[in-house]
Amino acid sequence: MRRLRQRRTVATRFRAACQRATLAVLMLVPLLIGPCLVAEQAKPADSPAAAQVAKAVGTIKSIQADSITVAVESGGEVTAKLIESTKLLRVPPGEKDLKNAVPLQMQDLQAGDRVLVRGQSSSDALDAHSITALAVIVMKQNDVATKKQHDLEDWQKRGVGGIVTKVDVATDIITISSDGSAANRSIAVQIAKETVLRRYAPGSVKFDDAKPEPASAFMAQIKAGDQLRTRGTRSPDGSELKAEEAVAGSFRNIAGIIKALDATSNTITVQDAISKSAVVVKVSSDSQMKKLPPEMAQRIAMRLKAAAGPPDLQRMVSRVPNSTLADLQKGDVVMIVATEGAGSDAATAITLLAGVEPILTASPNRSASSLLSPWSLSAPGGEGEGAQQ
Repeated sequence: MRRLRQRRTVATRFRAACQRATLAVLMLVPLLIGPCLVAEQAKPADSPAAAQVAKAVGTIKSIQADSITVAVESGGEVTAKLIESTKLLRVPPGEKDLKNAVPLQMQDLQAGDRVLVRGQSSSDALDAHSITALAVIVMKQNDVATKKQHDLEDWQKRGVGGIVTKVDVATDIITISSDGSAANRSIAVQIAKETVLRRYAPGSVKFDDAKPEPASAFMAQIKAGDQLRTRGTRSPDGSELKAEEAVAGSFRNIAGIIKALDATSNTITVQDAISKSAVVVKVSSDSQMKKLPPEMAQRIAMRLKAAAGPPDLQRMVSRVPNSTLADLQKGDVVMIVATEGAGSDAATAITLLAGVEPILTASPNRSASSLLSPWSLSAPGGEGEGAQQ
């Protein structure tokens, strides 16, 4: 009897093991054959090989009876042919999906509207810049302008900026000094998975040119000395900020005497007191140029000497009329925040302030970036690319 019970026990265990093994195999079957089935189902049997899915992002340049011409972000133009089955959808800027999309009529489209066109590219080599649109996702020009204005106000209200003094990759915390010194007004910026991150493109002076970056690449590239601008929720004492959006860039600080001007090439040569060498700086139409009246420069210098805290130079300078290259002359003392330049290209001035000799005398160790905003005053695009991907 004892042996019989042992045999039954072994048999029972064997059946249980077989059942578990069978169940494991059955669970593996969908994993093994699923991708093949999905691939076959996703490929229509009669789909023409030449029909390829295409996408174009840009703004509407012109509207025809059955098509729109799109000025593409990356350059060039694309004609989107609208057919009876084309879906026109309007989405608010900043949306991450199409949940709030609403149908749109052809007559509602306007030149200047931002669009994403999805469809099939033409198989005709002579018609390579044409897409038969299956869907056109539209952000109205007025909606984009309103969103940009709202973003600009929010950056001014909840945004902070400064020089990076420390980067902790393990905790995703970036410490910045909002007045240019590591000892005072330090803010710990917490980067999260959902934080929208961008980095300035080399040679760019435009906020909107900053390119999106994943958190890993952003944290790996940012370093002490970079500029960071961020907005989000600050702690009650202002020492910490949970970033909703951040943009960073490496900028060059130049301070010294103008040695030469070249109106033909829109450049100035500055004997830089920081690098002890002559630096060629290009002035573009986007460069912000101001020349301080002597009395204002003296007031700022007195404030710096009195250790009363860094003045809000950006606000004070905003009251000064804009200058041009013609307003500068050899021998002027300037402070410049510029791009680093790409390759052998000259640095491009983002902000140039002339008439600053009293300021440099009062605070010779303070960088230009700590007093001048290196940021273009245009708001981030915030145009809801997530809804368009």
